[in-house]
Amino acid sequence: MKCKCSAVVFDCDGVMFNSRQANLAYYNIILNHFGEAEVDESQQSRAHLCHTGSSPQVFAGLLGEQHLAEALAVAQQVDYDQFIPQLTVEPGLVDVLTQLSGMCPLAIATNRGSSMPRILDYFNLSDYFTVVLTHQDVARPKPHPDILLEVALRLGMTPGELMFVGDSELDQQAAERAGCRFIAYQWDGGQRIDHHLQLLDLFQS
Repeated sequence: MKCKCSAVVFDCDGVMFNSRQANLAYYNIILNHFGEAEVDESQQSRAHLCHTGSSPQVFAGLLGEQHLAEALAVAQQVDYDQFIPQLTVEPGLVDVLTQLSGMCPLAIATNRGSSMPRILDYFNLSDYFTVVLTHQDVARPKPHPDILLEVALRLGMTPGELMFVGDSELDQQAAERAGCRFIAYQWDGGQRIDHHLQLLDLFQS
């Protein structure tokens, strides 16, 4: 069967990795600096922001725009590497990367920042991906389409040839605005999958 998509693009947090514990620990260090209450999973909207937004989006949302510059400066002093061992790889991810990488280019489009290459190295996943982009590589993070448009450009494809796997409204909106096919991983925001190996069938449909 001829594939209708020519490349698969993954979001990072919540799709490739369960990073909720690590992300909250990281952002709570910055909140402590400002004397603000820490975020935990019981605070659904604040925790969701920590798991889906770029760092500037999170700091602005939790602390206000007036503290954004200082929060970014404080964050530069925090070594995220200490939190990487708290991440866990989503079930089936390595299997699907192994199979899909023999069929098409793979890419990452994440609102995460400079920690992304180190995370891939830590889990020995770097070689699977042709393009890895973070919010630092584009002018506007998701939900804007910039990062997916840039992935398509670097792969020499049109956005319509990309299948983007995400887990949030930010991912869905970015895909719709870019014109990509969107797959919702363990989330009810679109064509849903609950296990990565389901991508193998969807890629050819």
